[in-house]
Amino acid sequence: MSPTLKSRLSLGCQTFGKSPMLRKALRKLSRKQLGYFLLAILIAMSLWLGQAQVSQASRVQDRIRGGTQTTETVQHSRLSPEQEIRVGQKMNRDLLRSGEFRLYRNPDIQNYVVGIGERLLPYSDRADELTYTFQVIADDQVNAFATMGGYVYVTTGLMKFADNEAQLASVVGHEIGHIDGKHLLEQIRADAVRRGLMTATGLDESTIAQIGVELLRERPNSRENEYDADQRGLSMMGDAGYAQSAMPDFMQKLADQSGSPPEFLSTHPAPENRVEALEVSIDPNQRNSDGLDSTAYYNRTQALR
Repeated sequence: MSPTLKSRLSLGCQTFGKSPMLRKALRKLSRKQLGYFLLAILIAMSLWLGQAQVSQASRVQDRIRGGTQTTETVQHSRLSPEQEIRVGQKMNRDLLRSGEFRLYRNPDIQNYVVGIGERLLPYSDRADELTYTFQVIADDQVNAFATMGGYVYVTTGLMKFADNEAQLASVVGHEIGHIDGKHLLEQIRADAVRRGLMTATGLDESTIAQIGVELLRERPNSRENEYDADQRGLSMMGDAGYAQSAMPDFMQKLADQSGSPPEFLSTHPAPENRVEALEVSIDPNQRNSDGLDSTAYYNRTQALR
């Protein structure tokens, strides 16, 4: 409660207690009638304070946005698939227009990644409600990330670093896992509350997209979200027939790089802990199944070399 609201409440209580006529009338009430009377006052004051706080939060939000008008407001308790897709589309436009990311314009490579994604998607929890978009970013950095609404990105640097298709599929599956778990949306909600942007009516789609882009640049996923995405991706790999051993193998290869680990390999949790958790989760029947042919992968990605 703000100091202003506290002072108003204190003043109201003092005024209430100083009224001689009111004190005289209250003495005539039975204990039960007095209880009902006080309960009614408490309810009325709670409603008044709640409205005042919502109004105050709205003013803070308007100041941060600079007075811009919103197109559609999203309740903070839920986000429909259609709204999430629109937010993902806006984030995609903002990322590409910023010049920070540039699409790799090679249809063979692009279609190859799309094919891997489509092989995994039937085993995604949200394949029926989202339209997934897989894109290759022209960047020598080893990186991959996902936004909202089904948008998954992998860099050319990561594709060149992978030894085989199953390793690349492990990354794509991991990023689909972040979308299935709505991990970025959780981060956006928490950040909006922290910054005082969340109101009773929720957030508009533009604000969600803006916060999402900022979080992608500045804040890694939490320990819990990384573990969750690992397990979701590993499960999809097995169901799609990919060798599940490729996920911990690729993660270990990333961790063994000289210098600092790549951005893709979050330090929360530590890589060795993630590798250990994956190893104990592998289905023995899917450990070394499909996608481990390094020669076939090299030939398929020859355009990147």
